[in-house]
Amino acid sequence: MTPPAAPAYRRLSVEERRSQLLEAALGLFAHRAPEEVSLDDVAEAAGVSRPLVYRYFPGGKQQLYEAALRSAADELRQCFDEPHEGPLLTRLSRALDRYLAFVDQHDAGFSALLQGGSVVETSRTTAIVDGVRRAAARHILSHLGVTEPSARLRMTVRMWITAVEAASLIWLDDDKEPPVDELRDWLVEQFVAVMSVTARRDPQTSELVRALAADV
Repeated sequence: MTPPAAPAYRRLSVEERRSQLLEAALGLFAHRAPEEVSLDDVAEAAGVSRPLVYRYFPGGKQQLYEAALRSAADELRQCFDEPHEGPLLTRLSRALDRYLAFVDQHDAGFSALLQGGSVVETSRTTAIVDGVRRAAARHILSHLGVTEPSARLRMTVRMWITAVEAASLIWLDDDKEPPVDELRDWLVEQFVAVMSVTARRDPQTSELVRALAADV
């Protein structure tokens, strides 16, 4: 009997190979702090040689980390890219579901990215993370129907995003308690609460809070 032919080897394109290496790196960063991941670890996870990793990322670990961080940042930004349909708080809940799913999946890697203190942290990596926060704020203001937010409203939205990050980190540190759906609902309630406080001092936010109450 003729043995079955071995599957033909398919050479990956440049983009496919780069994506493979980034996926391997993100998988490692998801469970270990960046400084604990070496290029040898990435090569082993991807099933390639260390020189091949260097071929695609000649800047070494720093370049690979920044590329992986940009990839994760792109995914996080998409979490808030919600269709403008249905009640606002329902949309916000769906966006938080995606955000918290990302946090849950990436676990230690998410903590490492946001908490800082890594030996591979630079002004560029800080800018990448801050870009996610700014994108989230733009999405939320867009859902509120605001193109020119007042200083207090803009600050309130960005403060809430910071609170979401902090709550996510504490949630990870507390063994993912409370259950994620309870955390999501509480964060939505926090959004309404901080908006209500700002509404006492800001007419623009006051109008939005009234609209939120009518849109439930």
